[in-house]
Amino acid sequence: MTNEEVVAFLKKNLIAVTCAAVTIAIGVTIYYRSDALPNAEKVLADKTKEGELLAANIEDSNQLKEQQGAMVDANQVISDRMIQVGQLADNLQYFYRLESETGIKILDLRQNAWTPPSKNAAKTFFTPVGFQVSVQGDYSKLLDLLRRLETGEHYCRLISCDVRPVDPTNRGGQLTVSINLELLGTE
Repeated sequence: MTNEEVVAFLKKNLIAVTCAAVTIAIGVTIYYRSDALPNAEKVLADKTKEGELLAANIEDSNQLKEQQGAMVDANQVISDRMIQVGQLADNLQYFYRLESETGIKILDLRQNAWTPPSKNAAKTFFTPVGFQVSVQGDYSKLLDLLRRLETGEHYCRLISCDVRPVDPTNRGGQLTVSINLELLGTE
């Protein structure tokens, strides 16, 4: 076949030749781009997820100032209820105030020795301060003391509580309670 015969064939079958050339070009393009499709789908999924996250962040940020204010107020309420670890007199005064309000009698009151956390310990904002308290009174007064500790001005956790009658032969008489508790404090 000569060049003139090829040109004549192309002119005679122009549409068929053009369709064949376009089909071959599309096939080659699909062959070379077929491995790019999964990557493009992954990029699309990542961008969609990022867009959804940004949309959610924009929606959630509408009340951010009010939420931040509420958090500051809540932190202030928590800080107001903390005791100071090094202020032994103020810490013990809390229990003496409870004694006068409830009518119980404090037999023994000790703040446990506080040791600073080791360097490897996790950093916390609050420190539990241990106390050992022995009190004497009737059942209702002691129950009132425990309620006031539970709902009082400081966060309190009872570790142990031992209740014993002062006179085992007298039912309904005076009781002695030994309480081991922790108040939440700051350094």
